[in-house]
Amino acid sequence: MNRIFMPVLMVITFMKTAVAQTTAVHVSIDPGTTYQTIDNFSASDAWSVQFVGNWPEQKKNAMADWLFSMDTTSSGTPRGIGLSMWRYNIGAGSTEQGDSSDIRDEWRRASEWQHQSGQQWFLEAARKRKVYRFLGFLNSPPVRLTTNGKAFAHKGLSNITADKYDAMAAYVADAVNGIYKTTGVRFDFISPVNEPQWDWSDGNQEGCPYDNEQISGVAKSLSKVLTARKINTKILIGEAGKLDYLFSTADKPAKGKQVSAFFDPSSPYYVGDLSNISRNIAGHSYFTTSPAQVAVSTREALAKAVGAVPGLGFWQSEYCILGDNAGEINGSKRDYGMDAALYLATVIHRDLVIANAKAWQYWLAISPYDYKDGLIYIDKHKTDGDYHDSKMLWAMGNFSRFIRPGAQRIKAGLDRDSSLLISAYKNTDNSVCLVIVNPSQQEIQMDASTKKGKISRLRTYVTSDAGNLQPVPVQNKIIIPARAVVTVTGSIKL
Repeated sequence: MNRIFMPVLMVITFMKTAVAQTTAVHVSIDPGTTYQTIDNFSASDAWSVQFVGNWPEQKKNAMADWLFSMDTTSSGTPRGIGLSMWRYNIGAGSTEQGDSSDIRDEWRRASEWQHQSGQQWFLEAARKRKVYRFLGFLNSPPVRLTTNGKAFAHKGLSNITADKYDAMAAYVADAVNGIYKTTGVRFDFISPVNEPQWDWSDGNQEGCPYDNEQISGVAKSLSKVLTARKINTKILIGEAGKLDYLFSTADKPAKGKQVSAFFDPSSPYYVGDLSNISRNIAGHSYFTTSPAQVAVSTREALAKAVGAVPGLGFWQSEYCILGDNAGEINGSKRDYGMDAALYLATVIHRDLVIANAKAWQYWLAISPYDYKDGLIYIDKHKTDGDYHDSKMLWAMGNFSRFIRPGAQRIKAGLDRDSSLLISAYKNTDNSVCLVIVNPSQQEIQMDASTKKGKISRLRTYVTSDAGNLQPVPVQNKIIIPARAVVTVTGSIKL
């Protein structure tokens, strides 16, 4: 994080009441120094939405409100986290195969797009709540095109041959047009591969490995078919299984250095000249979030690699808490509380501030599992059941609800070391927000200055043990509570 020192032209006082701390932490804001432009915050409908979309209307509408709504209650509390994009799983057809799919968990199978009424309910629910960007993704080619007739691979080999790429592209184009006719939603992006570095041979879910040459071939076929059908959907490429593969060979020489593989004109796998390739490369933050020095150095290297390609951006396109994370937190067992929420908020902060992510996208919006992989948790029942929000949902909302598409990250820095993580953003309507992560056990006093302009109509939204995005009007003092994620909003006049 950059520290900046400026004359105080306007002071906002962020205060605390902890007995031991009397000196305020000071943050300096410079709206004139900008970084990346934010495209979206998102989550995916895999896999449970295929069933939840057929639950009782009241329950699925409540969950859709949590995910998509920008409305507020009469008290001013947000109804939802206002996701600005929705990721839709275009399945390979393992559901239609039943147990012969050899995917053991029925909830991790996926239908072909013609049989996805539950998912399409949520797609329409997102559109009705004014989500205006949509992405369709494939974990595997359709089973009728795969080498082994399954939606997962054999011995880590790609499960589709090059002579089937055009047919796979036709399937995608059919899905884009067919889903549009059914729901009125046109996909803005298609992501045709997912975590191509992994073997995907265990029958745990749909999946397919690819090397860079194969990904390039898939992208070129898809580009050709979309162009021929006059479909304006952009192709998102990469979806690296961990961030290292975007800028280094790591342990997969034929599958690494994806930034240069796809966007360096001298590469044999170059696709950057295709008009319908998105000028963003996608990667997943798994296995790179701990310890802290690894998290920071990985994102610094990624930002450098992406920054070396003119006009290229980075999307963090999938994350949930996996593994033991160097002892910092373990992905096992559900966590409805602030431990997981603070960890998640820290990952989001580092991806935005260090890696310059233009988009941040979560994995399972709705999970039936006893794992830290869901924003919302449900009973594993196909037709009805209980549902629960989590603090992870609302902590993500401290970002997604207030940092809107087109916002620019602006310069913000602390005057001294602090446990606080702070980032600042200016929206297209000149509203500004600061997102503050306080993982410490004490409330912290802060004051702030801006180099230019004046901020007014200040309000904070606090996610903590005490509440979710609880609004607090600003008079002359703001408390940044212990173990909380806080968004400060206001309007700026330059």
